[in-house]
Amino acid sequence: MTEVSKTQVFEQVRDALVELFELDPADITLEIHLYQELDLDSIDAVDLVVHLQNLTGKKIKPEEFKSVRTVQDVVDSVVNLLSEAQ
Repeated sequence: MTEVSKTQVFEQVRDALVELFELDPADITLEIHLYQELDLDSIDAVDLVVHLQNLTGKKIKPEEFKSVRTVQDVVDSVVNLLSEAQ
């Protein structure tokens, strides 16, 4: 993956949220809060991290996800991870 597209990463994160937690894709925006609005918990966050690790082939450190609150935060973390790997 050469240039990492935030749009592509968002689509993958959205698809993961739909697949893992049976959420409506129309409800998932960059601004939506994972815990308050999507009603995810810490176990769900771990499931999401594992899914993203499998998707990207990169190890995600737990501390990188501690500050994640919104879908935008997840997208930014994944983009940063993929950019560092190049």
